[in-house]
Amino acid sequence: MSVVLPVSTRRVPCEHCPLRAMTQFRAFTPDELKFVSGFKRGELVAETGATILAEGAHSAQLFTLLSGWAFRFKTLEDGRRQILNYVLPGDLIGLQGSIIGAMEHSVEALSPVVLCVFQRDGLGDLYKKQPGLSFDVTWIAAREERMLDEHLLSVGRRTATERAAYLVAFLHQRASAVGLTENKQLLIPITQQHVADTLGLSIVHTNKTLRKLVERKLIRWHDRACEVMDVEGLMEVAGWEGLPERRRPLI
Repeated sequence: MSVVLPVSTRRVPCEHCPLRAMTQFRAFTPDELKFVSGFKRGELVAETGATILAEGAHSAQLFTLLSGWAFRFKTLEDGRRQILNYVLPGDLIGLQGSIIGAMEHSVEALSPVVLCVFQRDGLGDLYKKQPGLSFDVTWIAAREERMLDEHLLSVGRRTATERAAYLVAFLHQRASAVGLTENKQLLIPITQQHVADTLGLSIVHTNKTLRKLVERKLIRWHDRACEVMDVEGLMEVAGWEGLPERRRPLI
């Protein structure tokens, strides 16, 4: 199965990328910036619910999320879904398919998204000619592994309430780091079904669990979004110290 997505003619020059203005991303050298600018082929605009990458597909492209939210997931034959992680601006998508071959998970847009598009066949030149960027790609993969370790610990050992508190705090911290706020209000665009599919709970159990966090005034639930009222309180419930704050690469 091969997937080739249409690329928009819209293009933000890498030199003027809004993500590069954020202090949490490592600055490029002039040579690295020139290379990435040539590596980029355009941008993809997708609406909520669009499939960006499909499990089993051989994609000719990989992406960096420029704006919006997405999530990675796997499904069983009967349609049951496990959300593996969430994708936020600055995250690289499709590396697994570029290195291993077929994608072993899918990626879906959680909100309207804009993605920078790179051709997979240019990845070899990056490794050959840009040792700094090569290390960055390795760092990004290691960071994803670290987050998955945290998720597995949560699903395997935390109680349902602790799991839910961890997930919301985790998403709040990651989103705040890349400026996803509106008038200091952060709305995480997830439904209770997304939470259930992430935590491995039934929708009924998820509803009861989230209600406990609402009653403690830690979150406020909207129609298709979660508003965080007290992130420190969520972290205390989860027994989670948060993600380490450090500068990170951006491809």
